[in-house]
Amino acid sequence: MSYSAKIGPSILSSDLACLGSECVRMMECGADYLHLDVMDGNFVPNITFGHPMVECLRNCVGPDPFFDMHMMVSRPEQWVKPMAAAGANQYTFHLETTTNAGNLIKEIRESGMKVGLAIKPGTTVEELAPWAGQIDMALVMTVEPGFGGQKFMEDMMPKVSWLRSQFPSLDIEVDGGVGPSTIHKCAEAGANMIVSGSAVVSSDDPRSVITMLRTAVSEAIQKRSLDR
Repeated sequence: MSYSAKIGPSILSSDLACLGSECVRMMECGADYLHLDVMDGNFVPNITFGHPMVECLRNCVGPDPFFDMHMMVSRPEQWVKPMAAAGANQYTFHLETTTNAGNLIKEIRESGMKVGLAIKPGTTVEELAPWAGQIDMALVMTVEPGFGGQKFMEDMMPKVSWLRSQFPSLDIEVDGGVGPSTIHKCAEAGANMIVSGSAVVSSDDPRSVITMLRTAVSEAIQKRSLDR
């Protein structure tokens, strides 16, 4: 098992007027990566930001923080090159948005980014499975994408468990309603990359929340390796 616990605050939950300093604050509090939600008002009903903002953030925080781009957009192929040029490290697109995932995966790789593939709650994990060997990370949404602050959907955990059983070394990310009260369900199911928005960003003590989330995941990984 080559995967490890990684916690990625969702910066959309932060004070957007201070996004650069908020990214720095999250990294200083022990975040392993930063999760950046790009929404186009089409694939999802909300609009956030695009590659110019990502480029500004990269210039602000320097080369080290890992930018995981969650591309909630109708035409993900349109933004691969601009995001790569802006300093994105991983390009996570939605399976529901493309009829040619193979081509898109190839294009993302050729642009120098890692590949993430996301599925909405209504999409079966079996639809993602054919691509699992070609991607770096699978993202199982635990809310309907588009807005923060939604209730965690525990019935998505069988998707995570199935992915972990079928693809033991794959990075598996969960996103939506994840915090101290729901982390153990995610960790036990086999998720190792944890996106957390308000639970981390709005906390009085983000460092302790990040540590708690990481510990829960690390302990579950350790238990899984002992049980094998």
